[in-house]
Amino acid sequence: MMALLTDPQAWAALVTLSVLEVVLGIDNVVFISLLVARLDPTRQQRARQVGLSLALLLRVALLFGLTKLAALTAPIVIVLGQEISWRDLVLIGGGLFLIGKATHEMHAEVEGRDEPEGTVGGAGRAFLLAIAQLIVIDLVFSIDSIITAIGMAQDIRIMIAAVLIAIAIMYVASGPVAAFIAAHPTTKVLALAFLVLIGVALVADGFDFHVPRGYIYFAMAFAGAVEVINVAAQRRRRARRNRK
Repeated sequence: MMALLTDPQAWAALVTLSVLEVVLGIDNVVFISLLVARLDPTRQQRARQVGLSLALLLRVALLFGLTKLAALTAPIVIVLGQEISWRDLVLIGGGLFLIGKATHEMHAEVEGRDEPEGTVGGAGRAFLLAIAQLIVIDLVFSIDSIITAIGMAQDIRIMIAAVLIAIAIMYVASGPVAAFIAAHPTTKVLALAFLVLIGVALVADGFDFHVPRGYIYFAMAFAGAVEVINVAAQRRRRARRNRK
């Protein structure tokens, strides 16, 4: 253990892998923020805690099941000359789920439908539904994340440490991201558009057509910067109107 702590290569691998895990976790943070937006503040906090705890448990479980994970990439069927593995099926299913969920939420935003929390039982069912959807999407993002970790490091202790660091950063970031999205409806629509884009990329990955994530994250960063300028401009206009 001491040899690992004093090894500069181990620290370099930990930092690099942690950064990659955080970048890959951006999708997860956006999805969690959107999913908990319709819950009351108390349940939002609990849903974020449960969602990211499940993400951590799934990642660690997959790390300890490395042999099983390797089997996920083995072809199980050939469709139109394309080899399809269990990993491909998970990515395709998860991508379609993201596209469907984001499209449904976009329709609700455009049509102005606000889903009431209703009774305590109704709020409880909404919470359980949110947790179930988080489990589905955590599974998709966990497989992608852990395959990256396996390719970057050989020591499982480094992999687990990087996952713990990434989950901690995602937890800290998820609250402010969720609050910002809830306070700015146009930002929510933009985030939903990001989820559609990510869903399409996951489906493409499932069919062995890799879309470089750098392109997607650059598009997200550019659109996000434009939205920040738009929000700042709206605040300035409101402040001017209030002074008059």
